[in-house]
Amino acid sequence: MPKHVWAIRVRLEIAENHRELALFNLAIDSKLRGCDLVRLKVADVYASGHVKERASIIQSKTQRSVRSRSQRARASRSRDGWTNR
Repeated sequence: MPKHVWAIRVRLEIAENHRELALFNLAIDSKLRGCDLVRLKVADVYASGHVKERASIIQSKTQRSVRSRSQRARASRSRDGWTNR
């Protein structure tokens, strides 16, 4: 992973900006386009009090399904970012 990606993650963690960290992690891990990220709903990635381990998202440009798998460490740190809106 490039150094600048880790630098952004660290800055978001230090600032306790959980929502932005969750979106950033999802964007990097899933390689979704910005237009697909902003269409996401909390229910797409969060259910029953937990971040989903896998999420299927339909890309608007290609109409193809993208399966995103969250990593447990990032999911637990980012959990509050999805619920504190």
